[in-house]
Amino acid sequence: MSDEMVKAILGSIDEAIHVINNEGVTIYYNEMAAKHDGLTIDEVLGKHLLDVFPSLTEKSSTLLNVIKTSQPIYQLPQSYKNIRGVQIDTINTTLPIIVNDNLVGAIEIAKDYSQLKHLSNKLLDLQQKSNKKTKKPNEMNGAQYTMNDILTVNPEFKLVLKQARNVAQTSSTVLVFGETGTGKELLVQSIHNFSSRSHGSFIAQNCAAIPESLLESILFGTVKGSYTGAIDRAGLFELAHGGTLFLDEMNSMPLELQARLLRVLEDGMVRRIGSTKVFKVDVRVIVAMNKHPEECLRDGEIRADLFYRLNVFSLQIPPLKSRKEDIPILIEHFINKFNLDFNKKVTNTDDEFINRLVTYHWPGNVRELKHIVEHAMNMVEGKTLLPEYLPPHFLQHQSTLIHEPSIQPLKQLLEETERKVISNALRITDGNVMRASKLLQIPRQTLQYKMNKLFK
Repeated sequence: MSDEMVKAILGSIDEAIHVINNEGVTIYYNEMAAKHDGLTIDEVLGKHLLDVFPSLTEKSSTLLNVIKTSQPIYQLPQSYKNIRGVQIDTINTTLPIIVNDNLVGAIEIAKDYSQLKHLSNKLLDLQQKSNKKTKKPNEMNGAQYTMNDILTVNPEFKLVLKQARNVAQTSSTVLVFGETGTGKELLVQSIHNFSSRSHGSFIAQNCAAIPESLLESILFGTVKGSYTGAIDRAGLFELAHGGTLFLDEMNSMPLELQARLLRVLEDGMVRRIGSTKVFKVDVRVIVAMNKHPEECLRDGEIRADLFYRLNVFSLQIPPLKSRKEDIPILIEHFINKFNLDFNKKVTNTDDEFINRLVTYHWPGNVRELKHIVEHAMNMVEGKTLLPEYLPPHFLQHQSTLIHEPSIQPLKQLLEETERKVISNALRITDGNVMRASKLLQIPRQTLQYKMNKLFK
C-alpha cells in the first residue's frame, strides 16, 4: 500500500490523528485534528509540538509524555478551547510507535464528543436546578408511570406486578430484565412511585448510550482539575440522593466501571473523579437488562460479584408473544390515547384487525404494538379500525407467513429436545439438580437457569 493511500485513509476517518517523531516534531496531522485545534495542517506539520501549542508543556502534553515514558495512555478525557475560542471535548488514546524495538515517535487518536458532553451537562444542570426548587405535591419527579398504568390480565405478569409492589416497600436493589419493548422503564417508574421515595428524584441513565469515561463522570461527578477542563460537578448518585437511580442496559457498562458501582451498592459511598473526599448517599438503585442475567454472566458482560449483588431481587417481564390475552386491552388503551392526541373518534375495531394483531409474533413487544396502532390511527377515516390501516410491512410479513410451508421453528424444536433430555436426567437422579448437572456435564447454575426457562 502506498504512502498516499495510507494518508488518504487516515484523512478520511472521523477521529483526529496527530503523530510526532521522537524529537517532538509533527510528522502527520489530519484534517479532523486541524478542525479540533482551529489550525491548518501546514501550520502544524514539520514543527515542534511546543512551538505550535505554547500552552502545552513537556508535563502536560500526552504525546511528549508517551515519548518520554514509552507507556501508552488510554481513554483520557481532555477539554480545552482551541485557538478560535471553540470549546472542544475529546477522549484521547496516545500510543508509542515502536520499530525494531526502538521508539521512533508517538500517535494520538482523539474522538470528539463535545456535543454529547454539552447535552449531558445540560441534563445535569437541569436536574440540579430541579432539585433546588421547593417540592410541591403535584410536581413531577421524573417518574410519570404508576402500577395502574400497567395493563395486563396475564397471570404470570400479574404475579410480577405483585412482587414489584412488595419490593417497592423496601430499599433493596432491584434487577429488571426482559426483551426490548416490554416496558422495563414503565415498571421501574411504577416501583419508584409506589415506594416511600416517591417524592424524591427519579433519574434514569442508559449505560449503552455514552462512552465509558463520560459515563463515569456522569455517574460519580468530577472535581475541578481532575482532567483538563474539568469542573466541580455532582454526579447522578449525588443528584438522586433520597430517590431512585435507574441504570438501563447495565450489562453494557464497562467491567471496570461495574467495580465502582459495586462499591457504591455495598457501602453507599461516592467519590468524585479526582477527589479524595467521599459522599454518603441514600439512593435506591434499580438496574435493567434486555437479556437474561444468566446469559450476561455467561457472555462476560457482567462481573460475577456484581451479578450476585444485583440478583437479590429480580423481576422478569414476560414478552408480549407469551401474554397475547393482553393484546385486545392494550389496543383499546392505545386507541383511547390516540383519539385524544389526534382528535379522532374511533370506537370500534374490526375482528380481522384484532385477529391479525393477536396472531403476530411481536419481536418488538408492546412498543411495536403501540406504533402499529398509531399508524392505523393516522390512516383511519371513520370510527372503525380495519385491516387495511395496518402498516405495509406488517401486512407483507403476514402475507409471507400465510404462503410459507408449515414447519416447526428450529428454536422450538431445540427447546423441546432440551426439555426432554433434562427431564430424563432429573428422573434418573430423583430430582437432584446437582447430580443431574454432572450427568449432563453442565454447571449447576446453567441447569437451574434452563429449568426455570423451559419448565415455567
